[in-house]
Amino acid sequence: MVEKEDILSYFKLKNPKPQAFRDISIGLGLNRQEARSLKRTLRDMLHTGDLVLTRKGLYAPSGEVNLVRGYFEAKRDGFGFVVSDLPGQRDLFIPPHATMGAMDNDKVIARPEGSEGGRKGRIIRVLERTPRRVAGTLDKSKTACFIKPRSRSVKSDIYIPAGECAGYKNGQEVIAEIVEYPSDKRPPIGRILKSVEAPERPLDEIDSIIEEFSLPARFPKQVADEARRMRAGHAIEEEPGRKDLTRLPTVTIDGERARDFDDAVSIRLAAAGYRLWVHIADVSRYVPWESVIDIEARKRGTSVYFTDRVLPMLPKELSEDLCSLVPGEIRYAFTVQMDFDRSGKKTAASFYPSIIRSDERMTYTDVSRILVEGDDALRTRYSALVRDFELMEELAGQLRAKRFERGSLDFDLPEPEVLLDLQGRPEAIIRSERNIAHVLIEEFMIAANEAVAEYLEGIEAPSIYRIHEEPDLIKMEEVLRFAKNLIRTKSPDFRGVLEAARGTPEEEIINFSVLRSLKQARYSTVNAGHFGLASDCYTHFTSPIRRYPDLVVHRVLKEALAHKQRKKGGLVFPPERIEHLKELLPELAFSSSRMERNSDEAERAALRAMKAWFIKDKVGEEFQVKVIEVTSYGLRVRFEDFYVESFIHVSLMSDDFYIFNEKNLSLSGRHTGKTFRIGDFIRARIDRVDLQDKEIILGLI
Repeated sequence: MVEKEDILSYFKLKNPKPQAFRDISIGLGLNRQEARSLKRTLRDMLHTGDLVLTRKGLYAPSGEVNLVRGYFEAKRDGFGFVVSDLPGQRDLFIPPHATMGAMDNDKVIARPEGSEGGRKGRIIRVLERTPRRVAGTLDKSKTACFIKPRSRSVKSDIYIPAGECAGYKNGQEVIAEIVEYPSDKRPPIGRILKSVEAPERPLDEIDSIIEEFSLPARFPKQVADEARRMRAGHAIEEEPGRKDLTRLPTVTIDGERARDFDDAVSIRLAAAGYRLWVHIADVSRYVPWESVIDIEARKRGTSVYFTDRVLPMLPKELSEDLCSLVPGEIRYAFTVQMDFDRSGKKTAASFYPSIIRSDERMTYTDVSRILVEGDDALRTRYSALVRDFELMEELAGQLRAKRFERGSLDFDLPEPEVLLDLQGRPEAIIRSERNIAHVLIEEFMIAANEAVAEYLEGIEAPSIYRIHEEPDLIKMEEVLRFAKNLIRTKSPDFRGVLEAARGTPEEEIINFSVLRSLKQARYSTVNAGHFGLASDCYTHFTSPIRRYPDLVVHRVLKEALAHKQRKKGGLVFPPERIEHLKELLPELAFSSSRMERNSDEAERAALRAMKAWFIKDKVGEEFQVKVIEVTSYGLRVRFEDFYVESFIHVSLMSDDFYIFNEKNLSLSGRHTGKTFRIGDFIRARIDRVDLQDKEIILGLI
């Protein structure tokens, strides 16, 4: 059997030029039977994108012929970008005529073309399609049927063969599955899975979104049975190398509605500073590689959180019971133990399996009331832990200060939180506030993730990193120029601009502008650092119950610690294990990033639906709104009475003809002189709510 590594080594060491099949076979010295194996391996490598066929029909490694492999990020107007697998490469702009039928999130190979520093290109092959369902409106005529997609990332209508749309009506809402993907010359072809009735209540919208985004609502029977079997036979046992920390005071700190507890913390004052323990649920103890639960978790990639429910990555028997660090119960954990001096500098770190018992299930609210408000009743109730909370606050403050000193970005971008009544209807949408308890847990998790990443990189272990690449220089300059037009700042970087904007009316729009200019964080086997955190080495380790890459990193770290062979002062894997991980981990990183993007889009769609349902009973009412963004198209505003945004299109501002001033970001009426700027408060009326497109249409008073 001719392996992929043999072929790549041949190109790298013997002949890097594009070659015909016969030349490769001769170069490797293969007999007839081995040549047949070579043909199969070459075909597989073309499918995975490791090799490409040139225009002359020759084989070549994709990296040697100036090609970009990555995922396609589709935009509504038909164009898109290819985001490279390899960190540090600029996104490749793909014009509408050059997409080769690629759809959002497809894995592709593209060829840079033209000038502009290779920023423009053409997709030459789609390597892997994203399984896709499409929700939309049926456009039915006597000769043809099409679905007009609801999603902005699907650029073309979906063709439905005439026989497939029998029994469905024109204008009906449906969900379809793509059975033939598009090309440059034809649209995608689909089949209708089901009709979607107009939702009678808000939570019906979430059911529809789960179907539209192909999210698994239930676990396969085999997975559910295995989870029940594991819980029935559960017992904590002593294991060699696992430390007993059950006497160490330990707490979890989470939101009021949390049910899966990934992490717990402990702290003590040491002679030279602080000793912090970050205990993470040891999911790898229950979910080994290639088990039925592991394969299902890999497909899901992440837990998905909606207003009324969670679609967990792991069955509830594990996510809310066996693995969850529930109070009063002994649980297996994986502990990161770190020492810090009094200034917050890390002086030592160690990692080991442990057993712990959480003493209390604390909430962010109660910890904040203890530390900030000095709540006497809570301080009395948790008197044994108050000193620990105070130490945590001290250390978190030091860690946070050091993080900002090194250039970490600080976004003050609160999220909306939907509150449901007993019937499942949104009764309020409020601004989700962050407090000191959120800060200290955030800092401790960042410290643990960095410590694990630094250790694994130090011993040269193959792993998955959480990377956030530096923004495109052109975009960065545009944002800095934009910010300097709004506020007085001479800062040459994003951090200084964010600091200068703090407390100003323009703060929010500047924060969003900086955020939009940044690349999306993702998973990679290549450590490219984390720009937003200003971290040279970062991973995800602290949430293995709800994120698959964290579970992978747990396994890699545990395996590394188990090996006794030393090299350059660190622990290493056997060579064959390293090769296996190098083969496996890139695909896991890619698929995890893809599933994360899909779940984020689903959560945003559900939030838009809840906002529309909340507002629909208020049509005709007038409210005060705050202008948070001004563009040539109109005004983005936020209601003062609830945390909901909307957009007033300039075409609806019918009392005058408004002109956009790009320099000071304002809209001014040509005849009345009326001017709208960021931070202005105005009166608006809710004219209409479109539940289908989840849009709130406002009119000026």
